[in-house]
Amino acid sequence: MQDAPLLTVSSSPHIRDGETVTHIMWQVNLALAPAALFAVYHFGLPALVNMAVGIVSAIAAEYIWQRAMRQPVTAFDGSACITGLLLAMSMSPLLPPWMVAIGSVLAIIVAKQSMGGLGFNIFNPAHIGRAALMVSWPVAMTTWTTLSGTASVDAVATATPLNVLKMQGYDAVISLFGGQGAMYQAMFLGNRNGSLGETSTVLLLAGGLYLIWRGYVNWFVPAVMLATVAALTWVFGPAGLFTGDPLFHLMAGGLMLGAFFMATDMVTIPMTREGQVIFAAGAGALTVLIRLVGGYPEGVCYALLLMNAVTPLIDRFVKPRMFGEGGAVK
Repeated sequence: MQDAPLLTVSSSPHIRDGETVTHIMWQVNLALAPAALFAVYHFGLPALVNMAVGIVSAIAAEYIWQRAMRQPVTAFDGSACITGLLLAMSMSPLLPPWMVAIGSVLAIIVAKQSMGGLGFNIFNPAHIGRAALMVSWPVAMTTWTTLSGTASVDAVATATPLNVLKMQGYDAVISLFGGQGAMYQAMFLGNRNGSLGETSTVLLLAGGLYLIWRGYVNWFVPAVMLATVAALTWVFGPAGLFTGDPLFHLMAGGLMLGAFFMATDMVTIPMTREGQVIFAAGAGALTVLIRLVGGYPEGVCYALLLMNAVTPLIDRFVKPRMFGEGGAVK
């Protein structure tokens, strides 16, 4: 019997484990499920309809594209599902379902499949879909509601906390909730207005921590992005330097959703730890810039897309050290 070779030469990767893309993608869906279910409880049937339409449209678009192009069908591996779900959760429950469907199709076809499929997309697909809808139907995309699960017929259009901050100032936000403590409680638990994915901070945080615990997310990416937003909003407060409310900005808008579920997208962030820190800090800084001086009340979507665009540049200048490099042999 011939002995096994002492050295086997092969191409990378050299380290393998039992994880698969399908398993990871469905774990991300699972982590987002509590916040999604809360959105259905909070906003009622429209939230459920839009999330279902977003998911089904994304899976159908990927399936049809792959069959038409005679490619292996991966539409049911969970990646299309999470794209449709993230897209729906980044929008108002009042958005017509047909717009959600268009956004999902654009996210899959334009941002993912046209670039070669999963692993080759430069931009986060869900944010590409959202940005396309924002420039096409800005009024519909910025119409919010106080609709709840107990009021399934009539919806009352109103503003989000970030909208109020942009148009009327911080004092108006406090008045909206009846006090600063009540504001923090409502934003942490989810009893507020906004998109489906910007209501319950605690459930989004729990889902993000689950992904970190499972090892699917590098903890420093959301940590750096959140810390950057907190620091800059505190320094550049509305009444002068060091007068901001970082806790409000951390819980407002889609920051938690973006920091834990989009900034950590393993396909669209830099390869190295140092590059990912630069990416996260840049995304946080751009979010604050858009929120404080930009035309939109929220900046997470465009901040992440802009950083997606410079990811190849970051990878070019921040490279991993070659194996065996850096030490002299004595």
